[in-house]
Amino acid sequence: MKRRSFLPAAGAAVLAPQAFSALQAAPLKGNLKQGACRWCYDKIPIDDFAKACAEAGLKNIDLARKQDWPAITKYGLRPTMVPGPTTISDGLNRKENHAQIAARMKPMIEDAKAVGAPDIIVFSGNRKGMSDDEGLENCVAGIRQLLPMAEATGVRIVMELLNSKVNHKDYMCDKSVWGVELARQVNSPMFGLLYDIYHMQIMEGDVIRTIKENHKYYFHYHTGGNPGRNEIDETQELNYPAIARAILETGYTGYFSHEFIPKRDPITSLNEATRLCDV
Repeated sequence: MKRRSFLPAAGAAVLAPQAFSALQAAPLKGNLKQGACRWCYDKIPIDDFAKACAEAGLKNIDLARKQDWPAITKYGLRPTMVPGPTTISDGLNRKENHAQIAARMKPMIEDAKAVGAPDIIVFSGNRKGMSDDEGLENCVAGIRQLLPMAEATGVRIVMELLNSKVNHKDYMCDKSVWGVELARQVNSPMFGLLYDIYHMQIMEGDVIRTIKENHKYYFHYHTGGNPGRNEIDETQELNYPAIARAILETGYTGYFSHEFIPKRDPITSLNEATRLCDV
């Protein structure tokens, strides 16, 4: 899967020396298992990137291609939220896609199990004139076809919440209320949501309250500064230490991965974000 192929991948091809020196800070508290999304740093060779992530105290790398998994595990990291059988625009909300999605899912979810990945990502698809109610019904049916594979492998199926205002026009799973209702109707511990904080800030805001009310359905979290989807620092409107604390207060023990496009040295920015959310 070419993750977010319409967005420019960020990151320098060669890591600056100061990036590595910035990693020599005090050990992390580690209350929150933090990671990074590979696509944001695609210009950095995977071996260099995985090594830098491990040195920064990160635990996982999301959305990495299968060919990248050996380098990730080499440095003691876990491939997480691995690519699945749908695309953002063409997903589970159309019944005619279900058979092909199920066929593609089988080898993907078996590969995920083999590498120890906890989750595989899926998308609702775009509306293309379809009502949200019909799309919900179709997604429930499609996911239920995939659940036996999830149960057999122990790899959970996770649908991402994305904004349809700025980045993903017409995407159906664009609000928590729709995604949560989907999870309620599927009613399985093997299906949940990826709550992307950047996307949901754009669509609905009220991030901390939403997390507290619906956390049982949120299996994974992504970060990103808003506006701009850049560093999660003082240049943007979200208070990430408060959000990280709220997530921990729900009893969350899963992964919290950084998915922002750095404007500055990428590894320095990633290290700073990790320290900021180490609450």
